[in-house]
Amino acid sequence: MLSIKSTLAKPFAKRIYKKTQKWANKPVETQQKVFQDLIAKATSTAFGKDHDFISIHNHDDFVKRVPVRDYEALKPYVERVVSGEEHILWKGKPLYFAKTSGTTSGAKYIPITKESMPSHIEAARNAILLYIHETGNSKFVDGKMIFLQGSPILNEQNGIQLGRLSGIVAHYVPKYLQKNRLPSWETNCIEDWETKVEAIVEETLPENMTIISGIPSWVQMYFEKLQQKTGKKVGDVFKNFNLFIFGGVNYEPYRAKFENLIGRKVDSIELYPASEGFFAFQDKQSEKGMLLQLNSGIFYEFIKADEFFDENPKRITIADVEVGVNYVIIISTNAGLWAYNIGDTVEFTSIKPYRVIVSGRIKHFISAFGEHVIGKEVEQAMQEATRDTNVRVSEFTVAPQINPKEGLPYHEWFIEFENEPENLSELAKSIDESLQKQNSYYFDLIEGKVLQPLKITKVKKNGFQNYMKSVGKLGGQNKMPRLANDRKIVDVFSLLN
Repeated sequence: MLSIKSTLAKPFAKRIYKKTQKWANKPVETQQKVFQDLIAKATSTAFGKDHDFISIHNHDDFVKRVPVRDYEALKPYVERVVSGEEHILWKGKPLYFAKTSGTTSGAKYIPITKESMPSHIEAARNAILLYIHETGNSKFVDGKMIFLQGSPILNEQNGIQLGRLSGIVAHYVPKYLQKNRLPSWETNCIEDWETKVEAIVEETLPENMTIISGIPSWVQMYFEKLQQKTGKKVGDVFKNFNLFIFGGVNYEPYRAKFENLIGRKVDSIELYPASEGFFAFQDKQSEKGMLLQLNSGIFYEFIKADEFFDENPKRITIADVEVGVNYVIIISTNAGLWAYNIGDTVEFTSIKPYRVIVSGRIKHFISAFGEHVIGKEVEQAMQEATRDTNVRVSEFTVAPQINPKEGLPYHEWFIEFENEPENLSELAKSIDESLQKQNSYYFDLIEGKVLQPLKITKVKKNGFQNYMKSVGKLGGQNKMPRLANDRKIVDVFSLLN
């Protein structure tokens, strides 16, 4: 028998579904309205005055006046906000700064405003409600839910609260979920990730866990510790666990490992949250890709990834995107980010409605020889090569080997196996063939004897965790880059291995 809470969830889910359909069915008009609203509200800010917002009437005007910027280029404005000035990037002051550890610019302070905060909460809630509407399954709302996230402890700087995004969001958990939510506040505040995971295991073991959420690599760590503690599969420990919610990285490379740890298949919902905004969530179990949030105070522009480093690349809106093209995503938001490059690349899987997958990072690619291999390609190659085999991969990353001791240069794949292949060179051959099929430049370089086929270097157990720990990025929202155009990561990695 369904409880009152799970019974009420269904009509609420239906209402949110209808509301979502309304804007999803009018995508271009929705985005136009968001654009006009953003410009109107920021005209009198320092940024708006500097860029003549009063003369911006359409996208072409915007492109002429507002160049694409990354965090480094926007930093002079952000620093004024951090120092306490008002009306700089957006009216008034932000409510929060989401502090992130940037790879190139040290700590980044990403503003979150009164207008932008609700979309961070509503999008995650709506993802679950649309799942209920599609599947009819609402029983899980009666069980316990765990969200593996950063500490909710916030600091204050010039009247603005400062913390990690997941820690900030922890302050906004709806009242009707608070009793169901784990870990406890005290456990969530533990800074050391390994200690925190141990505490989470102790806290969750006796509970009826139904939803588990987090970045796959860190949830995997939690699952492994559960298994070590109990000697059972996670699905036997938590018999009613039937929904895994994740974001931050592609789940596919982890799927086989997770199903083995859980002992059965569970439904999953993919989210695309970032400190800069909540961009998309999976709205259908039967469809590939995540529904782009067009009605959340974010105006999107796109630049073809292979033109991004040209002198004057073309910036387009959703009206002109095509399915299957790799785009750099550029955002302008009601948190005061303008033509801002978050560094991600996306591909549209559908334009009715607009659904995307995250294909990689514009800085995370290998093109040491002109091959421009991206994250999506290496993940797909690994997936295809290990499909229908007993091989299970815990984690991997790829780097170019430009100066080998002998022979031609090659791509070196550092792989930590859960279950090793009987024949490593056969696996390398399968991965290489898949990569050649996907990337014609890579194929030409192998065919033309510029590169030799890839080589695999085995990484010892917990090697990736040890690397992340050594660079101070264990846990939370930190992710291991799938690939890099240099050997900075793998050189450190090799020393620890």
